[in-house]
Amino acid sequence: MASKAVYSQHRDPLLKKRDDFEDILEERRKTSDLRYALRCYTPALYKGLTPCTISDLKSMVLQSDQLLYVINQVSKETGTATDEIQSEAEAILEEMAHRLQLTTVRFFAFTLSKIFKTLFRSICVNEEGIQRLQQAIQEHPVVLLPSHRSYMDFLLVSYILYTYDLALPVIAAGMDFMGMKIVGEMLRMSGAFFIRRSFGGDKLYWAVFSEYVKTMLKNGFAPVEFFLEGTRSRTAKSLTPKLGLLNIVMDPFLKGEVFDVSLVPVSISYERILEEALYARELLGVPKPKESTSGLFKARKILSENYGSIHVYFGQPVSARSLAEGRVDRSQFNLTPRHIPRKPSEGIQDFVNDSAFRLVRSQEENMVLKPWVLLAALLLQNQAAGNKLGVLVEDLTEQAVWLRDLSRQFGAFLHWPDHVPPSRVVSSSLSLHRSLVRVSEGRVQLNSGSGSEFPLAAMTPEEELLSKAVVVLSCASYRNQVLHVFIRAALLACAVHSVTSSRKQEIFNTFSFLRNMFSNEFILRPGAEVQDFEEACYLLVKSAVLQIHQQEVLVTDSGHRTLAFLTSILDPFVQGYQMVCRFLCEEATETLTENQFVPAVRKFFIKHLLTGGLKYVEVLSSDLQKNALAALLRLGAVQKLRGGADQGTLKVNTVMVNSLEDTLGGKLPTQKTLAARL
Repeated sequence: MASKAVYSQHRDPLLKKRDDFEDILEERRKTSDLRYALRCYTPALYKGLTPCTISDLKSMVLQSDQLLYVINQVSKETGTATDEIQSEAEAILEEMAHRLQLTTVRFFAFTLSKIFKTLFRSICVNEEGIQRLQQAIQEHPVVLLPSHRSYMDFLLVSYILYTYDLALPVIAAGMDFMGMKIVGEMLRMSGAFFIRRSFGGDKLYWAVFSEYVKTMLKNGFAPVEFFLEGTRSRTAKSLTPKLGLLNIVMDPFLKGEVFDVSLVPVSISYERILEEALYARELLGVPKPKESTSGLFKARKILSENYGSIHVYFGQPVSARSLAEGRVDRSQFNLTPRHIPRKPSEGIQDFVNDSAFRLVRSQEENMVLKPWVLLAALLLQNQAAGNKLGVLVEDLTEQAVWLRDLSRQFGAFLHWPDHVPPSRVVSSSLSLHRSLVRVSEGRVQLNSGSGSEFPLAAMTPEEELLSKAVVVLSCASYRNQVLHVFIRAALLACAVHSVTSSRKQEIFNTFSFLRNMFSNEFILRPGAEVQDFEEACYLLVKSAVLQIHQQEVLVTDSGHRTLAFLTSILDPFVQGYQMVCRFLCEEATETLTENQFVPAVRKFFIKHLLTGGLKYVEVLSSDLQKNALAALLRLGAVQKLRGGADQGTLKVNTVMVNSLEDTLGGKLPTQKTLAARL
């Protein structure tokens, strides 16, 4: 077939070898937790490490040329004495710095062993990844980059490294954790250093922070750990990476102060997320609870629940040197003294941004998907199709097996026990997630969401809808875990579905439009439209969904089921973005501000859901609404006014927003000028 000749050279995701796992809780269930916590701990350290105390480390930061330069600059700009600015820098560092103490680490090792054995069936770790990390720590400064789906993430990584006798990381944590009495200080003594969520234009704070991180990194004091996404993902989709800390850890390499930096993506996959209902309520506008020690003790009731298994995959260390090879001319850093802070050039910014997207994509590819994420996708699609009676268990099992096979063809890292009959795999998953689904008379459907607080009859239609939305958004957060596997193929499927022509170039134009529209929603590397299109073509040809002859794209007779699934998986996002466009054209006032946008659009969506004008409850997610607005701002269809009384007001280009809504609905051809030629 002609398509095979065209796409046979494309990287086959199935060819990627992945490591085996070991359950670290198995040993913990057999031996003493106290003995484990008090055992001899002698991690291998960086070969270039100069032994120093935490006090020495602080002195190195405060006496660094870069910080002294900034102190002088701030002194000149504000007219404040340098001694006063120096004292302020010392206070910032004192508030920020970690105080790693082995006794506290041992306390956490003991306590977490008890908690983890109660909460989780297993914590599975790829031992080969641990061996690679151990080697990397000895050779170069290491940066650990875990995915971020739960508060549990940073405790889990440190617990695993202690278990395997590896150097414990120093971890960037938000200042809100520091406010937790006792616990905040214990986290500090376990390696956490505390930073503000935003620095504004505070030059001194930025200088202290960046110098602190770079000093630890350059001296190999400990692996540095931070979350590329910046915050926990409430939707279980990867968030657009934040570049501040990545810029800082790349800096010593770019300036030639270290030979290389090893960047290690870590993928943490939860079978059941502790915060699932909390996240859903946050997405519906319920304020996030403040981090507090009392809140931690109130959360003890979760200890009676079963949260299944966790898989933690330590990825291949990525060399900063290899990422930069042929892309970055480091001689530019010789033009000015290295201690003088300078804004990264456009080329450096593009390089760091591209590296960040590659690292997050690596995290995604090594996420271990459990059977429940497939069931969640199928149950949501069944519900959206108006199936009020639910789906027969036998039918759901057949659909799940079909989707399992499709996922594997697309290269998903799927943890489906093949030695167990599919019916048992499905029933086990449904049982674990019984807070979200119920099985009655052989049929499976999502729970109503009413809980035990109020009977359905006592609730208003809006309260009933929001109660149902908690379950739907919780379920969607599991479905979202598989989106990275299908997103490129789903964009292509939507393009094929909406374009009347079978010409490859026209399909590519629509694919490119959709990809651009949803680039705030999914991890899609800037400038990689053609590669993503080719990857999507390859996967759909390989799975016998499409045939591609020269410049013509044809759907096979056997491909319609897959195509329908792929378009359905993207449908809630398409409809959500369309309705945001409609809201801005029909309801937005001239004084609508960015802060007022989400509550106003939520009210608009609730009205349309109650009258049947919308079928996807998950459009109530504030994450989707904010991403849609971000896309419209990026495309210039909406502008945010700055300065004066109109600060933050949204100015809507009604013609352009209407056009985008129509294009999303497949009513208008996409402009060829928006897309590169294939």
